[in-house]
Amino acid sequence: MGRQIVLDTETTGIDFKSGHRVIEIGCIEIINRRFTGAEYQTYLNPDREIDEGAVKVHGITLDFLKDKPRFVDVAKEFLEFIKDSELLIHNAEFDVGFLNNELKLLPEKSSLLENVTEKITDTLKIAREKHPGQRNSLDALIQRYEVEGYDREYHGALKDAKILGDVYLAMTGGQSDLLFEDNAPKMSQEHDNGQSKLVSSQKDSKTLLTELTEAEEKENLDYLNRMKDETGVEPIWLKKQ
Repeated sequence: MGRQIVLDTETTGIDFKSGHRVIEIGCIEIINRRFTGAEYQTYLNPDREIDEGAVKVHGITLDFLKDKPRFVDVAKEFLEFIKDSELLIHNAEFDVGFLNNELKLLPEKSSLLENVTEKITDTLKIAREKHPGQRNSLDALIQRYEVEGYDREYHGALKDAKILGDVYLAMTGGQSDLLFEDNAPKMSQEHDNGQSKLVSSQKDSKTLLTELTEAEEKENLDYLNRMKDETGVEPIWLKKQ
């Protein structure tokens, strides 16, 4: 798999069409399902008031942002960071709408996100396909995939991007690291818990393989094919078919 950028934003309100602006951008880089440690984060002066409801969510005040750069000051470096990547965004319509609006407001014409990146993937759509009829907010997915180690008192673009990265890897299989190396290294210390649980579940599935009924074997094969479509990597169990 290629280069992926997990992206999140914080804003002054919920509708850019009403004049609301981006006040924080957070990005985390993933290459071949590994966190590389590369990240991009900036706060932005929106030159307008922030809705009280938004402050309750992210805790960012206008007073804090008064000495921060404006979007026009960081647009070039931001676009350079995400260039030619696959963007992973939860509820992508919201963030893409806000960021493209910021790009349209620049004094000089600039490319929109879809023209700068290879692909934009909405992880909310992935979650809804995997868990139909269930809550699929980021907070709900944190609980479902047992992602730990984050303070959720306030939202933050960089923090939520890191959380979404953990959730995305768990939600899309998480175990493809095992296909590349005999001893797959841990992504980082803070990700150890999530990875060890996934490895454990794989060992359990091997133990139960000989006890599968014909219906269960078909269900397992369907799951492996979906995993292949979502990750772009053929599971070793499919190769044995």
